[in-house]
Amino acid sequence: MIQYGGDYNPEQWPLATRIEDVELMQQAGVTLVSVGIFSWAQLEPREGEHDFGWLDDVLDRLAAAGIKVALATATASPPPWLTRKHPEFLPVLADGTVLHPGGRQAYRVSSPAYRQYALRMTRTMAERYQDHPALALWHVDNELGCHVPHDYSDDAAAAFRRWLEARYGTVEALNAAWGTAFWSQRYDDFDEVLPPRSAPTYPNPTQQLDFARFSSDELLTHYRAMRDVLREVTPNIPITTNLMLSTGTKWMDYFSWADDLDVIANDHYTRASDPEAHVELAFSADLTRGVAGGDPWMLMEHSTSAVNWQPRNRSKRPGEMLRHSLTHVARGADAVMFFQWRQSAAGAEKFHSAMLPHAGTDTDVWRNTVELGAALRALSEVEGSRVRARAAIVFDYPAWWGTELDSHPSAAVTYPDRVLAHYRALWQRNVTVDIVPPSADLSGYALVVVPTLYLVSDADAANIAAAAAEGASVLVTYFSGIADEHDHIRLGGYPGAFRDLLGVRSEELWALQEGETVTLDDGTAADVWSEQMHLAPGTEAVRTFTDGDLAGWPALTRRPVGEGAAWYLATRLDADGLQRVTDDLIAEAGLTPGPEGVEAVRRSADDGRSWLFLVNHTDAAATVPVTGHELLRDAPARGRVVVPAGAVAVVREG
Repeated sequence: MIQYGGDYNPEQWPLATRIEDVELMQQAGVTLVSVGIFSWAQLEPREGEHDFGWLDDVLDRLAAAGIKVALATATASPPPWLTRKHPEFLPVLADGTVLHPGGRQAYRVSSPAYRQYALRMTRTMAERYQDHPALALWHVDNELGCHVPHDYSDDAAAAFRRWLEARYGTVEALNAAWGTAFWSQRYDDFDEVLPPRSAPTYPNPTQQLDFARFSSDELLTHYRAMRDVLREVTPNIPITTNLMLSTGTKWMDYFSWADDLDVIANDHYTRASDPEAHVELAFSADLTRGVAGGDPWMLMEHSTSAVNWQPRNRSKRPGEMLRHSLTHVARGADAVMFFQWRQSAAGAEKFHSAMLPHAGTDTDVWRNTVELGAALRALSEVEGSRVRARAAIVFDYPAWWGTELDSHPSAAVTYPDRVLAHYRALWQRNVTVDIVPPSADLSGYALVVVPTLYLVSDADAANIAAAAAEGASVLVTYFSGIADEHDHIRLGGYPGAFRDLLGVRSEELWALQEGETVTLDDGTAADVWSEQMHLAPGTEAVRTFTDGDLAGWPALTRRPVGEGAAWYLATRLDADGLQRVTDDLIAEAGLTPGPEGVEAVRRSADDGRSWLFLVNHTDAAATVPVTGHELLRDAPARGRVVVPAGAVAVVREG
């Protein structure tokens, strides 16, 4: 069964509405709801005084209806009495600004005293509901780091020093890693170290990088502390927290979190301003699967229609809710959930859409909710199957952080947009892609794309080189391999760690000015970046610059490596040019593009069964050659299936 449901906030509603909620959930086919996420103030209205009666009643009604619960630790927003009593818990920005209560997440995870309150509440929840029949999953906190990814308080400073001492062992090793001989920054004791608070000019770049690492680890440590309490009390109940895997969430290294979650859960929202939001959605789903190590995962939150937090919040068009939901399923989700079940009447998220909207059941949103429930029931046999890809994109959070530090050759060199550009070129050809860290096992891939891997360790660089030697076509793009994991430049010429693999050496990085473009010998336009690059014997220039300061110099190179090949792209191509290069790589790697006109992804089971998901984002019907049984319409597919405009088909093949 593919689980279906969303965040349920019964504390916002009277008893009569709660009773109606359960009845409507059954009509919609809801099987799982998240409860208690923001209910600390209702459950503990005064310190040490608890009111569980309303929650007991809610869980009992859900259990009686056969609806399971992902029960939260209720710690996502501390109650006013707590922050009034302990204002020293409040987080602090780099400039010293204190973030006050009135919203949510008004706490600093590095505060030992705050953590004790959070752990006490977690234990109280676990001990009260450990045997409740509705309990199926623990939901720890909520979107950790969403609003406060970095805290610069004195508590954070103390925790940062402990983290640095554990990482480096001695202050001498810290000085070496941070390059503190520059600008008289040498430390004589860990107690002298501060977070990278607002300074007269650029803070030490390695200090910034390590503070980002620490901050991600500190949020994970907070999760682990609550998880350990839950595991002690309820050892047989799986535990997760909702990640935010997308091109818009930068500061948590989710690959390092994966082993601590029993199931990977993700929240994802599309941007109304993005005409190709469905491509970013597909990328984020593939990234979630990558963090899950290829295992099925759960979509903990997305929206039925408009959200409330964008400058202009557009409602979803007909069929869009189903397409978005089933794209996540196609790419590995075994649960589809929303924020939230019933649309709030008050508060900051009252205009955020829900499964049951303000206007009630005589609405398109409600009919879409019921339709999706039926579709997921029809797809129940897909549960547990996996997506298998022969192409991979290397994605690395520290490289993202490092790429976008200050005082670099060009502020126009950014990270997630380039990753997404390469992903889009593969998506256009229906080549299924795994999004993996640079340390991943790359041996099974025919094509490996490495965009802007500015920071890379020796081991990870060797891992990427081995993929080419073993037969993969490997594409590395500009501003990669420049620095080691401490953000120290790799001397001897760019691209540093990848010079030998690629057979190139750049003596000068040639950043292009705003609005400046150059042309390649195939007519492709490029901008942002170029390099004065020399080729080693055996490396060929596939494309060269034909104008600008580097006219005649290589722009795209290829070198045979072992059983494979290593390519280097030294500029930012326009979309058409990048598509042509990608098509060449697809052909060289021996990959077969999928059908045109629809998004196509296959899930496969160990017993040999497979399901082809076909998502039509266009205004015209698409015909796809396939034989099997179409599950959503319960009809045979005899050699082909027609996917209507804006619709989805799922074919059990064979």
